Amino acid sequence: MTGPCSRPVVLCLSGHDPSGGAGLQADIEALIAQGCHAAPAVTALTVQDTVDVSDFRVLDRDWVLAQANAVIADLPIAAVKLGMLGSVEMVETVLEIMQKLPGVPLICDPVLRAGGGGALGKDEVGYAMRESLFPVATIATPNLPEARILAELPEGSADECAQKLLPYIRHLLITGGHGDETEVHNRLYSRDGSRHDFSCQRLPGSYHGSGCTLASALAGRLALGEGLASAVKSALDYTWRTLRDAESPGRGQYIPRRLPLDLP
Repeated sequence: MTGPCSRPVVLCLSGHDPSGGAGLQADIEALIAQGCHAAPAVTALTVQDTVDVSDFRVLDRDWVLAQANAVIADLPIAAVKLGMLGSVEMVETVLEIMQKLPGVPLICDPVLRAGGGGALGKDEVGYAMRESLFPVATIATPNLPEARILAELPEGSADECAQKLLPYIRHLLITGGHGDETEVHNRLYSRDGSRHDFSCQRLPGSYHGSGCTLASALAGRLALGEGLASAVKSALDYTWRTLRDAESPGRGQYIPRRLPLDLP
């Protein structure tokens, strides 16, 4: 028997994906890989596979509050990672939870669409996140299609979306990979005007849970005390490796390999 856990604890508020590619399982695996302990609180249940999502159900807010409160009362929370919320009411629930965690970094992955394109909440959920959660968040990690929804710019560039969204949030990481470019460009914008560009080789195929993997890895790096720009680079590099080594267990998208094969 060992002593107290020395790994930072990250509270994850995300949906459950029964295929294991995205959602809370992705959060748990990515955080373990960073050397963190994941405390997963379920916000929604989904019916999905590696092809697409066909249905979802958002949990009752009291159940979500009870899960989060139990964790907060027992464990020292070093960061909070948000995934699928699914309803405006759940956005309000998360805001209530964050009021109990002043100063704790909040990493917001605005999950509005599954990798296969299916909706995981109405656009109004994204707008509620922008208005209520972005101001208390450390960073949001939308891909470009999500950033366009949040910025209400259907054809906007990453720069245009960032200009529209930075009044709401201090830092914004807009990820690429949804075009046909040979290199993927990921851009970190900050309200103070600074910007960092990260590029990586585009990999063939499409992937289920890449956004969850990235946001969770970033939450883990921040929980470990890494500086923001360095943490973003670490999370992007880790995510690229999980995609490079991804597997195709089903009929649809590849699933990132987030843990090493020799893990006991």
